[in-house]
Amino acid sequence: MTSSDKILSRVDGATGHVVFNNPDRRNAVSLEMWQAVEESIDAYAADPAVRVVVFSGAGGKAFVSGADISKFESERATREAVKHYSTTTARVYEKIQGLPKPTIAKIDGYCVGGGVALAVCCDLRICGESSKFAVPAAKLGLGYGFAGVNRLVALVGPSFAKEIFFTARLFTAEEAKVMGLVNRVVPDGEVAAMAEETAAGITANAPLTVDSIKFIVGETLKDPDARDLERCAALVEACFDSQDYIEGRRAFMEKRKPAFTGA
Repeated sequence: MTSSDKILSRVDGATGHVVFNNPDRRNAVSLEMWQAVEESIDAYAADPAVRVVVFSGAGGKAFVSGADISKFESERATREAVKHYSTTTARVYEKIQGLPKPTIAKIDGYCVGGGVALAVCCDLRICGESSKFAVPAAKLGLGYGFAGVNRLVALVGPSFAKEIFFTARLFTAEEAKVMGLVNRVVPDGEVAAMAEETAAGITANAPLTVDSIKFIVGETLKDPDARDLERCAALVEACFDSQDYIEGRRAFMEKRKPAFTGA
Protein backbone atom coordinates (compact mmCIF):
# COMPACT_ATOMS: atom_id res chain seq x y z
CA MET A 1 0.00 0.00 0.00
CA THR A 2 2.85 2.42 0.78
CA SER A 3 5.91 3.52 -1.14
CA SER A 4 8.38 3.08 1.75
CA ASP A 5 9.50 -0.13 3.43
CA LYS A 6 9.90 1.92 6.59
CA ILE A 7 6.13 2.41 6.81
CA LEU A 8 4.12 -0.80 7.01
CA SER A 9 0.38 -0.87 6.45
CA ARG A 10 -1.99 -3.76 7.00
CA VAL A 11 -5.65 -4.34 7.77
CA ASP A 12 -6.78 -6.79 10.46
CA GLY A 13 -10.55 -7.17 10.32
CA ALA A 14 -11.92 -3.65 10.67
CA THR A 15 -8.66 -2.19 12.01
CA GLY A 16 -6.09 -0.49 9.83
CA HIS A 17 -2.48 -0.34 11.04
CA VAL A 18 0.29 2.13 10.27
CA VAL A 19 3.66 0.93 11.62
CA PHE A 20 6.76 3.15 11.69
CA ASN A 21 9.43 0.61 10.76
CA ASN A 22 12.80 2.26 11.41
CA PRO A 23 13.81 0.58 14.70
CA ASP A 24 17.56 1.10 14.22
CA ARG A 25 16.89 4.83 14.59
CA ARG A 26 14.12 4.45 17.17
CA ASN A 27 11.58 4.97 14.38
CA ALA A 28 12.84 8.41 13.45
CA VAL A 29 10.88 9.68 10.45
CA SER A 30 12.15 10.88 7.09
CA LEU A 31 10.24 12.89 4.50
CA GLU A 32 9.74 9.73 2.44
CA MET A 33 8.19 8.03 5.46
CA TRP A 34 5.78 10.89 6.07
CA GLN A 35 4.70 10.69 2.43
CA ALA A 36 4.08 6.96 2.83
CA VAL A 37 2.04 7.60 6.00
CA GLU A 38 -0.10 10.03 4.01
CA GLU A 39 -0.74 7.34 1.39
CA SER A 40 -1.89 4.94 4.10
CA ILE A 41 -4.17 7.50 5.74
CA ASP A 42 -5.79 8.41 2.44
CA ALA A 43 -6.38 4.73 1.67
CA TYR A 44 -7.93 4.03 5.07
CA ALA A 45 -10.11 7.13 4.88
CA ALA A 46 -11.54 5.85 1.58
CA ASP A 47 -12.03 2.26 2.76
CA PRO A 48 -15.45 1.76 4.44
CA ALA A 49 -14.29 -1.60 5.83
CA VAL A 50 -11.70 0.13 8.03
CA ARG A 51 -13.35 1.40 11.20
CA VAL A 52 -10.33 2.20 13.40
CA VAL A 53 -6.70 3.07 12.63
CA VAL A 54 -3.83 2.17 14.99
CA PHE A 55 -0.42 3.87 14.80
CA SER A 56 2.62 2.13 16.29
CA GLY A 57 6.40 1.81 16.10
CA ALA A 58 8.38 -1.33 15.30
CA GLY A 59 10.98 -2.85 17.60
CA GLY A 60 9.38 -2.30 21.00
CA LYS A 61 11.81 0.47 22.06
CA ALA A 62 10.14 3.53 20.57
CA PHE A 63 6.85 4.75 19.15
CA VAL A 64 8.35 7.57 17.08
CA SER A 65 11.42 9.54 18.13
CA GLY A 66 10.93 12.53 15.87
CA ALA A 67 12.67 13.55 12.66
CA ASP A 68 15.50 11.46 11.23
CA ILE A 69 18.45 13.81 11.78
CA SER A 70 20.60 11.75 9.40
CA LYS A 71 18.35 13.02 6.62
CA PHE A 72 18.64 16.71 7.49
CA GLU A 73 21.42 17.41 4.97
CA SER A 74 19.34 16.00 2.14
CA GLU A 75 15.86 16.99 3.32
CA ARG A 76 16.21 20.14 5.44
CA ALA A 77 19.41 21.87 4.40
CA THR A 78 17.84 24.90 2.69
CA ARG A 79 15.00 27.26 3.51
CA GLU A 80 12.97 25.78 0.65
CA ALA A 81 13.63 22.22 1.82
CA VAL A 82 12.66 23.08 5.39
CA LYS A 83 9.43 24.64 4.15
CA HIS A 84 8.61 21.57 2.05
CA TYR A 85 9.29 19.23 4.96
CA SER A 86 7.23 21.35 7.37
CA THR A 87 4.35 21.67 4.91
CA THR A 88 4.31 17.91 4.38
CA THR A 89 4.35 17.01 8.08
CA ALA A 90 1.72 19.64 8.90
CA ARG A 91 -0.55 18.24 6.20
CA VAL A 92 -0.10 14.66 7.49
CA TYR A 93 -0.80 15.68 11.08
CA GLU A 94 -3.97 17.46 9.95
CA LYS A 95 -5.09 14.38 8.03
CA ILE A 96 -4.54 12.14 11.04
CA GLN A 97 -6.44 14.50 13.32
CA GLY A 98 -9.16 14.97 10.72
CA LEU A 99 -9.57 11.29 9.86
CA PRO A 100 -13.31 10.64 10.36
CA LYS A 101 -12.53 7.30 12.01
CA PRO A 102 -11.16 6.75 15.54
CA THR A 103 -7.39 6.58 15.84
CA ILE A 104 -5.21 4.97 18.51
CA ALA A 105 -1.54 5.61 19.26
CA LYS A 106 0.01 2.35 20.52
CA ILE A 107 3.10 3.58 22.36
CA ASP A 108 5.98 1.31 23.38
CA GLY A 109 9.12 2.98 24.70
CA TYR A 110 10.16 6.48 23.69
CA CYS A 111 7.70 8.99 22.22
CA VAL A 112 9.73 12.10 21.43
CA GLY A 113 9.35 15.26 19.38
CA GLY A 114 7.41 14.36 16.26
CA GLY A 115 6.25 11.24 18.07
CA VAL A 116 4.40 13.39 20.60
CA ALA A 117 3.08 15.56 17.78
CA LEU A 118 1.76 12.41 16.09
CA ALA A 119 0.32 10.95 19.29
CA VAL A 120 -1.66 14.07 20.16
CA CYS A 121 -3.27 13.95 16.69
CA CYS A 122 -4.75 10.56 17.61
CA ASP A 123 -7.98 10.16 19.54
CA LEU A 124 -6.61 7.73 22.13
CA ARG A 125 -3.11 7.01 23.46
CA ILE A 126 -2.08 3.78 25.19
CA CYS A 127 1.44 3.28 26.51
CA GLY A 128 3.60 0.94 28.58
CA GLU A 129 4.87 1.68 32.08
CA SER A 130 8.42 2.30 30.81
CA SER A 131 7.39 4.71 28.07
CA LYS A 132 9.00 8.14 28.08
CA PHE A 133 7.75 11.37 26.52
CA ALA A 134 9.52 14.58 25.53
CA VAL A 135 9.42 17.53 23.15
CA PRO A 136 13.10 18.61 23.01
CA ALA A 137 12.58 21.61 20.72
CA ALA A 138 14.14 24.02 23.25
CA LYS A 139 17.31 21.91 23.35
CA LEU A 140 17.63 22.03 19.57
CA GLY A 141 16.61 25.62 18.89
CA LEU A 142 13.57 24.51 16.88
CA GLY A 143 10.42 26.56 16.41
CA TYR A 144 7.04 24.94 16.98
CA GLY A 145 4.03 26.19 15.06
CA PHE A 146 0.60 27.10 16.36
CA ALA A 147 -1.20 23.96 15.18
CA GLY A 148 1.06 21.56 17.08
CA VAL A 149 1.13 23.66 20.24
CA ASN A 150 -2.63 24.12 20.07
CA ARG A 151 -3.23 20.36 19.88
CA LEU A 152 -1.07 19.80 22.94
CA VAL A 153 -2.71 22.61 24.92
CA ALA A 154 -6.16 21.23 24.04
CA LEU A 155 -5.08 17.88 25.47
CA VAL A 156 -3.05 18.72 28.60
CA GLY A 157 -3.86 22.40 29.23
CA PRO A 158 -1.60 25.46 29.00
CA SER A 159 0.41 24.89 32.18
CA PHE A 160 1.52 21.35 31.38
CA ALA A 161 2.13 22.32 27.74
CA LYS A 162 4.50 25.05 28.93
CA GLU A 163 6.28 22.62 31.26
CA ILE A 164 6.74 20.11 28.43
CA PHE A 165 8.21 22.75 26.12
CA PHE A 166 10.10 24.88 28.65
CA THR A 167 11.94 22.00 30.33
CA ALA A 168 12.32 19.79 27.22
CA ARG A 169 12.88 16.88 29.64
CA LEU A 170 11.75 13.27 29.53
CA PHE A 171 8.46 12.62 31.31
CA THR A 172 7.50 9.21 32.65
CA ALA A 173 4.38 7.33 31.64
CA GLU A 174 2.81 8.10 35.00
CA GLU A 175 3.52 11.82 34.60
CA ALA A 176 2.03 11.66 31.12
CA LYS A 177 -1.11 10.05 32.54
CA VAL A 178 -1.43 12.71 35.23
CA MET A 179 -1.16 15.43 32.59
CA GLY A 180 -3.76 13.74 30.40
CA LEU A 181 -1.24 13.11 27.65
CA VAL A 182 -2.16 9.40 27.59
CA ASN A 183 -5.44 7.58 28.25
CA ARG A 184 -4.04 4.32 29.61
CA VAL A 185 -0.76 3.08 31.10
CA VAL A 186 -0.42 -0.71 31.09
CA PRO A 187 2.40 -3.10 32.04
CA ASP A 188 5.18 -3.34 29.47
CA GLY A 189 4.36 -6.11 27.05
CA GLU A 190 0.62 -5.55 27.29
CA VAL A 191 0.34 -2.44 25.12
CA ALA A 192 -0.49 -4.36 21.94
CA ALA A 193 -3.17 -6.42 23.69
CA MET A 194 -4.79 -3.32 25.20
CA ALA A 195 -4.72 -1.50 21.86
CA GLU A 196 -6.28 -4.50 20.12
CA GLU A 197 -8.93 -4.83 22.82
CA THR A 198 -9.74 -1.14 22.57
CA ALA A 199 -9.94 -1.24 18.78
CA ALA A 200 -12.15 -4.33 18.90
CA GLY A 201 -14.47 -2.66 21.39
CA ILE A 202 -14.82 0.38 19.15
CA THR A 203 -15.44 -1.64 15.99
CA ALA A 204 -18.14 -3.65 17.79
CA ASN A 205 -20.11 -0.48 18.50
CA ALA A 206 -22.46 1.40 16.19
CA PRO A 207 -20.38 3.11 13.47
CA LEU A 208 -22.73 6.07 13.05
CA THR A 209 -22.64 6.81 16.77
CA VAL A 210 -18.85 6.53 17.02
CA ASP A 211 -18.23 8.64 13.92
CA SER A 212 -20.73 11.29 15.03
CA ILE A 213 -19.04 11.62 18.41
CA LYS A 214 -15.64 12.04 16.78
CA PHE A 215 -17.00 14.87 14.63
CA ILE A 216 -18.93 16.55 17.44
CA VAL A 217 -16.03 16.44 19.91
CA GLY A 218 -13.88 18.01 17.20
CA GLU A 219 -16.39 20.82 16.83
CA THR A 220 -16.32 21.53 20.58
CA LEU A 221 -12.64 22.43 20.24
CA LYS A 222 -13.33 25.12 17.64
CA ASP A 223 -14.31 28.71 18.25
CA PRO A 224 -18.11 28.94 18.65
CA ASP A 225 -18.51 30.88 15.43
CA ALA A 226 -16.67 28.17 13.49
CA ARG A 227 -18.72 25.23 14.74
CA ASP A 228 -20.92 23.35 12.29
CA LEU A 229 -23.85 22.75 14.60
CA GLU A 230 -26.15 21.85 11.71
CA ARG A 231 -23.84 19.02 10.75
CA CYS A 232 -23.72 17.90 14.39
CA ALA A 233 -27.51 17.79 14.54
CA ALA A 234 -27.72 15.94 11.22
CA LEU A 235 -25.31 13.26 12.44
CA VAL A 236 -27.35 12.75 15.61
CA GLU A 237 -30.56 12.52 13.59
CA ALA A 238 -28.93 9.98 11.28
CA CYS A 239 -28.20 7.76 14.29
CA PHE A 240 -31.85 7.72 15.33
CA ASP A 241 -32.98 7.10 11.75
CA SER A 242 -30.63 4.15 11.27
CA GLN A 243 -31.22 0.41 11.22
CA ASP A 244 -28.46 0.18 13.81
CA TYR A 245 -30.66 2.08 16.28
CA ILE A 246 -33.36 -0.54 15.77
CA GLU A 247 -30.80 -3.33 16.09
CA GLY A 248 -29.39 -1.81 19.27
CA ARG A 249 -32.78 -1.67 20.92
CA ARG A 250 -33.68 -5.19 19.88
CA ALA A 251 -30.35 -6.61 21.01
CA PHE A 252 -30.76 -4.95 24.40
CA MET A 253 -34.26 -6.38 24.84
CA GLU A 254 -33.14 -9.82 23.65
CA LYS A 255 -30.03 -9.73 25.86
CA ARG A 256 -27.60 -10.41 23.02
CA LYS A 257 -24.71 -8.60 21.37
CA PRO A 258 -25.86 -6.24 18.61
CA ALA A 259 -24.71 -6.77 15.04
CA PHE A 260 -24.21 -3.25 13.73
CA THR A 261 -23.76 -2.58 10.03
CA GLY A 262 -23.39 1.18 9.88
CA ALA A 263 -26.71 1.58 8.10
